[in-house]
Amino acid sequence: MRAATGVCASAEEKQRLCDEFARLCEIESPSLSERGMADAVATELRTSGLEVEEDESASETGADAGNLIARIPGAPSRAQAASDRFVLLCAHLDTVPLAAPVEVALENGSYRNRNEAILGADNKAAVAVLLGLARRLSREPAAVGVELVFTTCEELALQGAKAIDCAALRSDYGFVFDHASPIGELIVAAPTYYRLEARFRGQAAHAGIRPEAGRNAIAAAAAAIAELELGRLDEETTANVGTIAGGSSANVVAECCNVELEARSLDHDRATAVATRMLDTVGAAATDGDCDVETILSEQFRGYRLQRGSPPVVAATAALEALGIEQSQIGTGGGSDANVFVAAGLPCLNVANGTAHNHQPDESVTVAALETMLDVAIGIVAACE
Repeated sequence: MRAATGVCASAEEKQRLCDEFARLCEIESPSLSERGMADAVATELRTSGLEVEEDESASETGADAGNLIARIPGAPSRAQAASDRFVLLCAHLDTVPLAAPVEVALENGSYRNRNEAILGADNKAAVAVLLGLARRLSREPAAVGVELVFTTCEELALQGAKAIDCAALRSDYGFVFDHASPIGELIVAAPTYYRLEARFRGQAAHAGIRPEAGRNAIAAAAAAIAELELGRLDEETTANVGTIAGGSSANVVAECCNVELEARSLDHDRATAVATRMLDTVGAAATDGDCDVETILSEQFRGYRLQRGSPPVVAATAALEALGIEQSQIGTGGGSDANVFVAAGLPCLNVANGTAHNHQPDESVTVAALETMLDVAIGIVAACE
């Protein structure tokens, strides 16, 4: 590993990046429906002379496309034909559901959706950057090989990445470009995330004539929620009730009620403790309300912390410094494909990509951020040599 040189993309490369980003945003690709994006990305990679593999993860995730993997060998040296070392760079193809079509507008140097819906910069800004990087490296290979991974179903608790055969990857470590915050932030810690589904079952009865014969599942669920500590529990831990649905009519004692809750923490043991308390509270409320409850508690992904001296942190820091960008190392409450790779034994750093307001109708990204992220990606690869 060496210091990054600060080599930047050309004006032509940056213009193509921006044009491609706008084109990709207008390809609808909510989770499970990534076929259009997968085809567009695979076509572009093949146009750059790369071989593209689509794995068989669709049979596991239920998506209409699999994950894409392409490799760019390192440049030959006097000592060997080509580098046998690889680093991984990853972005995801899917978005959260669309409330309206994407019609990209460029206003005052910032891309937005003309309609009241997401833009799709999460994560198409990163996809466009990696395609720009692929074009550059297919012409001018780096000293280290690059393994490009484009995942599906990231927005569904990282299902696409979970379905990858990580043992078949060749990289020593990697980078995910999937954090909607200012460029320069390196996400060195991410949470363990538990999801709890609670299905309360009571007894239906006429609410006006025989309420005593009923057992109200909504009331039991409400009692459980009232007992829980929700929101930000400490600087590393959050808890939330996300959905509640039940009952059939205002004049019927509710026979059923389903609730979805979550617990997250950068401290794995703390996340486990909060999720366990949720489980206990739900059970006690069901008993007090004379209801049955079926619970499903699942660990959606495992948290991680990277040390300052780990290879991906060192390389990203060098790349940012070479570009004159101040770096900061932070924790996040959100998961990314990096959680999956780290859990599989592949050190992986999530790198902020300068997008803003992901998952919201006012989602945006500036031209400057897109262009800078291409320079950052080039610099990261250079720093890994």
